[in-house]
Amino acid sequence: MKKIILSILIITLLSGCNGFPNGTVSQPEGKVIVNGEQYTMISSNFEWDEGDVKITEMRSRDLNELADDFETIDVEKKDILNFEIEKNPSFITITKQNEDGTIDNVEMNDYKITMPSKEGYYIYELKVTWGKGKEIFVFDVNVK
Repeated sequence: MKKIILSILIITLLSGCNGFPNGTVSQPEGKVIVNGEQYTMISSNFEWDEGDVKITEMRSRDLNELADDFETIDVEKKDILNFEIEKNPSFITITKQNEDGTIDNVEMNDYKITMPSKEGYYIYELKVTWGKGKEIFVFDVNVK
């Protein structure tokens, strides 16, 4: 019985000394908001370096495969989409893949973008950077 209690005590002590800094490092989440509805974007290629903790998650999936994991949002022409991205990113670039495969840069103001004036299917990719890391978010829309 003493061996069992001693084993439990040792395991508890060792798990408490895991070498991570105070608090936990969590992957930032990104959301796109349309007409008051929030949708969590698909994340890819997450990297974070904070003190003794370095996280690198590289996925070899292409943009179309990532978009397949997202529930396509139906929007109207010229709708405004808002973004909420955790941990206050320092820089965001957005590109849009059109149905014909061409890619356009998208201008964002105050975490908002305007949907195209042309009907169709579009995939958006946000490259987000913080002082301690970076991540890619993907979502797709069907403009009616």
